[in-house]
Amino acid sequence: MTDFTGPLADFDRALSLAATPDAPFDALLELTRAVVGTKLFTFMTADMKTETASRSYTSHPVEYPVSGTKPIHYDRWFDTVHKRRECFVANTLVDIDTVFPDAELIGRLGCGSVINLPVVLGDTLVGTVNMLDVEHHYTPERVALAKAWLSVPAKAAYLASRALG
Repeated sequence: MTDFTGPLADFDRALSLAATPDAPFDALLELTRAVVGTKLFTFMTADMKTETASRSYTSHPVEYPVSGTKPIHYDRWFDTVHKRRECFVANTLVDIDTVFPDAELIGRLGCGSVINLPVVLGDTLVGTVNMLDVEHHYTPERVALAKAWLSVPAKAAYLASRALG
């Protein structure tokens, strides 16, 4: 198994020095790149009281700006991530298109696979870490690495960002 203690130590150091709400997510992005790889990275927050989601962080602010909210859709993605609190994984653009209306833009950015990692605190889904890369990038091994190495840092980044906001 690959040793990610160096990137995890870098994440910890960056989180300790974070002074802006984006800094914890900048650190999480770098950790994600080291652990599973990602071309496009966003963090979405979920508010089940208002049934809306909002993008809190993005690696591509032009294509995926941090602004506004969108309604939560009750579909197979929702069942996987919100109800079962499991990662949603799609490894082709065709599969992504069955769930995400922006599949064409995703493809133009050179992406064709996705992992949506749920972030759960207090038994409530507070958001998702969204990692996208080329088709077939997110193998079962990479999905297992994301679960093992990114779940706790994602919670820490979310909490640190809120504390700094």
